[in-house]
Amino acid sequence: MSKKHIEECVRTSLEGYFKDLRGTEPDGMYEMLVKAVEKPLLEVVMAKADNNQSKAAEWLGLNRNTLRKKLLEHRILKS
Repeated sequence: MSKKHIEECVRTSLEGYFKDLRGTEPDGMYEMLVKAVEKPLLEVVMAKADNNQSKAAEWLGLNRNTLRKKLLEHRILKS
């Protein structure tokens, strides 16, 4: 799956979101989208990295401490 394919999936989902709003103006879309994408991204990457936070952080281009913070925020990792 290419970057372009992922972008198209997001674009299609957003078009559907606006259609579902039926003219109502959206609010807080950026935060909504980041939360909707970030959790499954972290879950899949952690699974593929065999829960190795250092490896997952490297794959994501994040500092390990930042990854750990995000895992806690999304309740993927217990404190």
